Amino acid sequence: MRAAAIFGLGSSLSDLVSFQTDSSIEWMTGLPPSGTAADAILIFGGDGTIHRHLAPLVRLALPVLIVPCGSGNDFARALNLHSVQHSLVAWQFFCSTRANVQTIDLGVIEALGQSTERPHSTYFCCVGGCGLDAAAGRLANKLPAWLKAHGGYILSLAGAVVSFRPLHMKIDVDGRIPSDSATPHTEIPAMLIAFANATSYGGGMRIAPQASLDDGLLDFCLVERVSKLRLTYLFPTVYFGRHLKVPEVKYFQGARVRLETDVPAEIYADGEYVCHTPIEVSVAPRALPVIIG
Repeated sequence: MRAAAIFGLGSSLSDLVSFQTDSSIEWMTGLPPSGTAADAILIFGGDGTIHRHLAPLVRLALPVLIVPCGSGNDFARALNLHSVQHSLVAWQFFCSTRANVQTIDLGVIEALGQSTERPHSTYFCCVGGCGLDAAAGRLANKLPAWLKAHGGYILSLAGAVVSFRPLHMKIDVDGRIPSDSATPHTEIPAMLIAFANATSYGGGMRIAPQASLDDGLLDFCLVERVSKLRLTYLFPTVYFGRHLKVPEVKYFQGARVRLETDVPAEIYADGEYVCHTPIEVSVAPRALPVIIG
């Protein structure tokens, strides 16, 4: 058996030691070169590290084990991997049985009509967004790693609220829309829209509590224009998924959504900058095999 290990910021070869108890496994570091036989890939890092490697991981189609060593680790939690120890147990079970592999969906963001932006589509594993949460993501990425891992996103969110103004969003949905939710064609002043493959982002904020990694759909959470005071009260409820009861919050599912804003707005996904609006967001069904806890 051959396995590859990828290390994000703050992790190193020393983190691999506890996974190397089986002497029959041959290890390599980094993505396996094209044509190299391998059986699995371990990623030591958080959502950002995973995000930056998604395109080659999809091409390789090898089972991926996430070892949560980042600041948020929301994707690892979605796979029931809440700690390094959980990942170690999952790895040992995989080595013995190969039975804990699940093929999941990914989200895809495509920048539209922007020759200066990335010409290709960008995968995301967890949650992307536009508006207030993207502004918070930009501020959070400027924080020291230790602070980002200990409430940094919330601090950044509070800072972003101070100067943020609602965006006029045009949202076109092509997919399955619940009858009591947003209409397929919406133009509205909004604080943010999040598009989710997994349930949470920002270190546990359950922005899309009904999201599933393998249903062939993305979940969308749209927060209409609200006062900054009301917004301050709204965000703590996101940790428990209770924000869906708020009238200004619209929640719907779809396979493909086009988003335009009155002025170009940043798009972040998995905590990383992707592009500016306008964009199209879609789902890539069964795109990535993962080792689950």
